[in-house]
Amino acid sequence: MLIVEDEPYLAEAIRDGLRLAAIAADIAGDGDTALELLSFNAYDIAVLDRDIPGPSGDEIAKRIVASGSGMPILMLTAADRLDDKASGFELGADDYLTKPFELRELVLRLRALDRRRAHNRPPVREIAGLRLDPFRREVYRDGRYVALTRKQFAVFEVLVAAEGGVVSAEELLERAWDENADPMTNAVRITVSALRKRLGEPGIIATVAGVGYRIHTEPDTGREGGDRG
Repeated sequence: MLIVEDEPYLAEAIRDGLRLAAIAADIAGDGDTALELLSFNAYDIAVLDRDIPGPSGDEIAKRIVASGSGMPILMLTAADRLDDKASGFELGADDYLTKPFELRELVLRLRALDRRRAHNRPPVREIAGLRLDPFRREVYRDGRYVALTRKQFAVFEVLVAAEGGVVSAEELLERAWDENADPMTNAVRITVSALRKRLGEPGIIATVAGVGYRIHTEPDTGREGGDRG
């Protein structure tokens, strides 16, 4: 899991305590570090301090919810007013814990969140030698693990869900980016290009000229635009 906490001693104490409970955790001391870790790693749960340097815990929560990952969020804060808790839940928090707290209570809450998430695990998808596990945020190709950034995973998930059908660049932009994405951006083309490199040869993502992209159920042979665009 990811612990976002700007008090180093508290963050390390939480991490060490979780290790004793057989729970692995990374630490981010500010919002920018948290967003960077979230872009490269798939976490089961995020523990967010609301008052941190850089993008706030509230902003991190918004980004997690907007990503569509379904990652549970537990917020930590020194404020125990009902209004503060209500605003946290409105942002997408699944649970709330005020400081100071007992580590045992944190562990119990985290395990409850994990059990709740396990009951709602999306199905693993397989197509053309590809295996995508939305719950664990993992991708395999012919048994080989493929490390993807969060945005690459989001795009790939949409393509795999189409089961070989064509997905337009506009739809990818709508489903894998937030509502503030520039419709004129070339972000989709750049992300698809990087995704192809991560997945390796033979090419598995075909470009349907003037239409969009799809998962090629057979190796690319240059038809339908091959790896261009």
